[in-house]
Amino acid sequence: MVTDIVPEKLSLVGKDNADYLISLFRSIPGFPKEGINFRDYMPLLADAKGLGILLDALVKALPVDPSEFDTVAGLEARGFLIGVPLAARLGKGFVAVRKAGKLPPPVVHAEYSLEYGTAAIEIEKDVISPKERVLIVDDLIATGGTAHAAQQLIESVGGIVSGFSFIMLLKGLNGCDLLKDAPISTLVSMPV
Repeated sequence: MVTDIVPEKLSLVGKDNADYLISLFRSIPGFPKEGINFRDYMPLLADAKGLGILLDALVKALPVDPSEFDTVAGLEARGFLIGVPLAARLGKGFVAVRKAGKLPPPVVHAEYSLEYGTAAIEIEKDVISPKERVLIVDDLIATGGTAHAAQQLIESVGGIVSGFSFIMLLKGLNGCDLLKDAPISTLVSMPV
């Protein structure tokens, strides 16, 4: 069990359920390289009870009311794992925000900066209509670069980002700062 998790909005599903979810998180020091403390929630997805509690918590902690967005957009790859079942539970469609080169053309493309270089994400052209309201989801927010790039990508096609939903917030990296005044929800926070 990871002991440095702060249950930001997990209280919305009750203490026993929050404790159960937290018990399923793992922390792996030195992965994928020395100095990194990898935060793993995959055991939670493999646990039927945990997955149900997670989806309940995500719905209860939404940063905006479901009436305020039309579509859920998940960031590759772990955002797909929570985005699709969340969208289904809410009766919404799902849009995949993929790394460059993974979608068939035509696509809309956005580049963003990394610590050393750049990366790019894409969505299929015309998958988001002008003025379509979108909730962006991912497993965690660290520096905020990918989430911010997704926001810019969606806005570039005329979509409106209603908010962001994350399972985890890595404290100290200020990732939410890039997202400006957008409504944001996180279920747990923990140090890097």
